[in-house]
Parts: sequence; structure tokens; C-alpha cells
Amino acid sequence: MTQERALKFDELIKKEIGKIIFDILDIEPGVLVTVTRVMTNSNLFTAEVFVSIYPSEKAPEVLKNLNRLIYEIQQLLNKKLRVRPVPKIIFKYDKNPEEAAEIEKLSSEI
Repeated sequence: MTQERALKFDELIKKEIGKIIFDILDIEPGVLVTVTRVMTNSNLFTAEVFVSIYPSEKAPEVLKNLNRLIYEIQQLLNKKLRVRPVPKIIFKYDKNPEEAAEIEKLSSEI
């Protein structure tokens, strides 16, 4: 798979999983869950889906819910995508937005 095609495929998965999570994940008001990036292996068997969760104190609870619903999310993704094989998704917590905010705060203080 070419690099450009891999990037488009990752974006497609990111977009579809974002929609699925918005529809089925039951989160309390005030919690924001965002799919930040997707990294698919070259063999297309697995895809790491990085999610940003705000506030970060709710991250363990939200990740637990995502992993509990992973089978249902995977089934909905299989129906949406018309490629085979559809990668097996693995959710990971993305700390980059928090780290960027901390760096921004520190740089503004200087």
C-alpha cells in the first residue's frame, strides 16, 4: 500500500470510528472524547485508534467503556467499510493534546 493510500485509509477509519463513538458511547455531560489519529499496520490487520479525553481524570473510565464496547464498534465499522480485511481496532489514550496545552501554558508564562 502506498503512503498516500495508507493516510487516506487511516483518515477514513478515524472519521467512521468518530461517528460510531459519538452514536453509541454513553458519556456524562462535560466529557469530551475525540479521535485524534489512527495508525494502521502495513498488513491492515490492526489499527491503533488514539483518543483524547477531556477532562483527563475521566480517561480510565471512558477507555474502559470503549474497550467494553469494542466488539460492537468493530461490527459497525465492518458494516461501514467496504474493504477486506477491516483492521482490528485497539484503543489507546492520546496524551499529546494535554502535553501541548502544558507547553503552551509554560511558554506564555515566560
